[in-house]
Amino acid sequence: MNRLGWVILGLVALVVAGFLSVTTFGIGDTVRAPHRPAPPVMRAAPTPLGRLPVPVAGYPRTEITDNWGDPRGDGSRAHHGTDIMAPAGAGVIAVVPGRIEKLFASRLGGTTLYLRSNDGRWIYYYAHLAGYAAGIVEGMRVRAGQVVAFVGDTGDAGPGNYHLHFGVQRMHPGERWYQGEDVNPYPMLAAGGAGG
Repeated sequence: MNRLGWVILGLVALVVAGFLSVTTFGIGDTVRAPHRPAPPVMRAAPTPLGRLPVPVAGYPRTEITDNWGDPRGDGSRAHHGTDIMAPAGAGVIAVVPGRIEKLFASRLGGTTLYLRSNDGRWIYYYAHLAGYAAGIVEGMRVRAGQVVAFVGDTGDAGPGNYHLHFGVQRMHPGERWYQGEDVNPYPMLAAGGAGG
């Protein structure tokens, strides 16, 4: 064999050795590099896209205040929503297109409505309602801006304390209407908030 043959044979041997060094065949013990945990993936928490419309028709965005975390129930619990002080009977609108997940009467929230976003990842909670708009039923699809209910003082709001309690919950796959993770809606509603 001449010099060129030996060079070619040497290159082939190097390629085969390189291939074998990165391939395992499941036979015997293999030598593995020490385990190093993968670096954490930094992701922003998912939030609804942009700024939400004000859920009370005609209510000025500049009048919304942040009352998230305020004490409720004689200080025994924290407020998980944004209260919008509005006139009795003012129209309450769907802030996103979606499906009416639940119509419910509760001791604290009074007459309530749960709207699930079309992608299923968010629940929008409306409480202390005077009632629902005509034709609103569980399971129906609604469009953003559609009147779904009216401002009231039901539940623990107290007579004459007319307002909308508006909440937002992040939902995980398979969670039901009452199982979401509360998210402060104020930044999504406030003037100059998310998206504007």
